[in-house]
Amino acid sequence: MAEFTLKIDGMHCGSCVRRVSQALASAPGVVVNEVSVGKATLSSSEAPAPIDQAIDLAIAAIAKAGYTAHLES
Repeated sequence: MAEFTLKIDGMHCGSCVRRVSQALASAPGVVVNEVSVGKATLSSSEAPAPIDQAIDLAIAAIAKAGYTAHLES
């Protein structure tokens, strides 16, 4: 499994964390390791989605929840 971290803009409280966690739970090929205020550490489960697809799916799920995300460098 490949791990990656996304920086999430606009996520400031526990309610935001819960909303983002729920959105990520629906993203196929993405395994949520930790979501905390301002960032999410995720993994790609290679079978359903390679790492690049997992990143795109996670960012799209976060956007649907009303936040913006980008790969943390």
